[in-house]
Amino acid sequence: MKVGIVGCGFVGSSGAFAIAIEGIANELILVDLNADLARSHAEDILHATPFGEPLRVAAGDYSMLRGADVVVLACGVGQKPGETRLQLLERNVKVFQNVVPQVLEYALETILLIVSNPVDIMTQVVTKISGLPPERVIGSGTILDTARFRTLLGEHLGVAPHSVHAYVLGEHGDSEVLAWSSGKVGGVPVAEFAEQIGCSLTDDVKSRIDDGVRRAAYRIIEGKGATYYGIGAGIARIAKAIREDEGAVLTLSNIEGYEGTSLSLPRVLKAKGIVTTIQPMLSDEEEKALNNSAEILRNAASELIF
Repeated sequence: MKVGIVGCGFVGSSGAFAIAIEGIANELILVDLNADLARSHAEDILHATPFGEPLRVAAGDYSMLRGADVVVLACGVGQKPGETRLQLLERNVKVFQNVVPQVLEYALETILLIVSNPVDIMTQVVTKISGLPPERVIGSGTILDTARFRTLLGEHLGVAPHSVHAYVLGEHGDSEVLAWSSGKVGGVPVAEFAEQIGCSLTDDVKSRIDDGVRRAAYRIIEGKGATYYGIGAGIARIAKAIREDEGAVLTLSNIEGYEGTSLSLPRVLKAKGIVTTIQPMLSDEEEKALNNSAEILRNAASELIF
């Protein structure tokens, strides 16, 4: 499997390292406007391969993406002091208008994986710019938020997060929806499981977990400036599902499902991209919150001109 990563900042390089050390690709190509940065990351990651799986790691220009099965878009610009969210979005749209055609010139059959924030809107933008079938334009969405949710639930219930099946839906951001009502452990609803083991999900516990998920990025950024290890592992997980033609159910952002608004729902991912979108069973309150999240994203996207 050949994977390209465009944008070698904290997120792109963490994704590259996770893919390399887990042996998910046999060829990894790094591209960045700062060619020295891409080259340095490629060399550093290459030196880690004796401790993992052998693969080719190289840096270069867009032509080296030829034949890539997946291209991760981790590029974009940061917010300037005093800059509005819309101004930032407009500048990032210009970046992607430049990047996407160059990627597709050499990798027309690729799957595009967008991880740049705001990921839902950028996924919608890339879908339009690329002209690719929607199933091949995927945003990392709430894959990390779902991992955070499962981790904190698992810690509270004393089970491995792999055994917790619960999802975060909607925007990867403040309006995201923790779907408590459909969460399960061992096929048992999480609330009932918690009662069985004498570890009830009180309102205080649920509020603490909600805050731990919803505010995680703010705390991490305050402490070290950016989040990147978690999403780096998420990038690798998505790439693995594609490589293995796995049919994994992951919360990914895509325009299918809510009137062309890109947001996260449980989606079945295989070698050719997203093959099915699952409509989760939600409480009335959760359904209302998800519709509100979709409306927030729809309004934000409608302000953009591209």
